[in-house]
Amino acid sequence: MKIDKEKDILYVKTFGGFSLTWKGKALTGGAKSSESQFTYLLEYLLHNYKTGVDRGSLEEVIFGDREISNVHHAMQSVIYNTKKKLRQMGLPDVNYIELRKGTFYWTDRIPVCEDAAQFEKLCEAAKAEQDLDRKKDLFQEACFCYGGEYLARQSSQLWAAQEARRYREMFCTCMEGALVLMRVSGDFLAMEELGLHASKVQPLSDWEVVTMEALVSLRRYEDARKLYEETADYYFREEGLRPSKKLMEMLNRLGEQMSHHYAVLDEIQTKLSGASEPGGGGYFCSYPVFQGVYRMVERMMERGGQSVYLMLCTVVDSKGNPMREGNMLEELSERLGKAIQHSVRHSDAITRYGKGQYLVLLVNTTRENCGIIQRRINYHFLVGRQRTGIQYFVNSVVCTPDHPGGTEKFWEDKGGMDTESREP
Repeated sequence: MKIDKEKDILYVKTFGGFSLTWKGKALTGGAKSSESQFTYLLEYLLHNYKTGVDRGSLEEVIFGDREISNVHHAMQSVIYNTKKKLRQMGLPDVNYIELRKGTFYWTDRIPVCEDAAQFEKLCEAAKAEQDLDRKKDLFQEACFCYGGEYLARQSSQLWAAQEARRYREMFCTCMEGALVLMRVSGDFLAMEELGLHASKVQPLSDWEVVTMEALVSLRRYEDARKLYEETADYYFREEGLRPSKKLMEMLNRLGEQMSHHYAVLDEIQTKLSGASEPGGGGYFCSYPVFQGVYRMVERMMERGGQSVYLMLCTVVDSKGNPMREGNMLEELSERLGKAIQHSVRHSDAITRYGKGQYLVLLVNTTRENCGIIQRRINYHFLVGRQRTGIQYFVNSVVCTPDHPGGTEKFWEDKGGMDTESREP
C-alpha cells in the first residue's frame, strides 16, 4: 500500500519507534521526545483517534503512579502545551484535541494515518481474501508494513506492551500465511526478500531459516551456507546461543540437496581440502561442522587406539565465576579464540560454543599434554596484570566401561594453576 506523505494527512509511525510526518516533514522523534509527556499523550491519543480515550485512562498513561495534587489541572496544562508545540511545528491552527463528554478525541480536521492501523487492516484483508494470488500479496504487504517492535521505547507502558505483543503475533501469522502460499507458487525470490525483512524487524527470532529455505530452493548453496555461518556467529555474539534446531535442520537439508557438476576425483579433493586456506593453527569451524567432526572421530576411535580429548575453555572473572555479561566479554571471547587457535595443532578442531566459551577437539594427544596446551593458551591470552582468566574442563572422547575417561578441571588466574581431578 503506497502512501503519499506529501498530502494533508498526519502520518504516524509506531513500529520501531514513534514519529510524526506532515507534508513530508518529520515533526517529532528521538530519544528525548520519546520520554516526554507530549509524546505519551500523542502516542495514546493518535492510536485511538477513532474511538477517543477517556480522561482517567489518559491521565494514567501520562502521569502513571506520580502523586499530583490536582491531576485534572495538570492534564489541562499538558494538553495546552501539546497544542502549542504542534502549532509551532507547522500543523494547521486548529483545536487538535477536543473534549466531548469526558472523552478526548483527536480533531477530525486533520486526518490521521497510523502504520499500526494500516498493518492491522492489511492483516484482516489478507485473512478474508479468497483469491490465493491476491491473498499472498496482501500477507506480504502486511509483513512489510510491520517495521519492528510497536513503540519500542515504551515497553514500560502496559497498554503499549500489550499492543506490541498483539502485533508481534499478527506479524507471525502473516508471515506463515505468506510463506505457505509462496511455497505453493514457488516464489522463492519473494521468500528470500521476506526472510531478510523479518530477520531485520524481529532479530534473534530464527527468521533466517526462511531466507535459508529460499536460497536452498533456488540452489544458491554457497549463499545459504554463508548466511548460516553469519547467523550462528551473530546469535553467539548477541545472546550466547547455539544455532537453533530449525537452523540445524535447514543446514542438514542444505547438505542433502547440494549437487555438483561432473568432476574428476583430483578436482573434487582439491575443493574439499582446506590445506590452501590462509592462516595456521587449529581448524576453526561452526558448531554443526564441529559436531560432525566429533561424531566422525568418535566412530573412528572404535577401530583405532588414538587418544582424543574434548576441552571446554571458559572466560572467568577474578573470583573464578564464568563471565556471562559485560562490555569486555566479547573482546575477551575474541582474544580467547585467537589464543586457542595459535596454541593447538593443525589437526585439532575449534568452535565457539557460547559467550566466552570454546570447545576444542584434541586429536591423538594425552591427558598430560592437555595441561601443556592449557599453558600455551594462557601464554597467548593473559596480558599484563589482567584479573580475568580461563577455566578448563577436559574429558576423553571415548567413554566405555573399560575406559571411563573422567573430567579434569584446570583453573587459571593471573598465571597461577591449580589442578583437581574429579568424576564427571
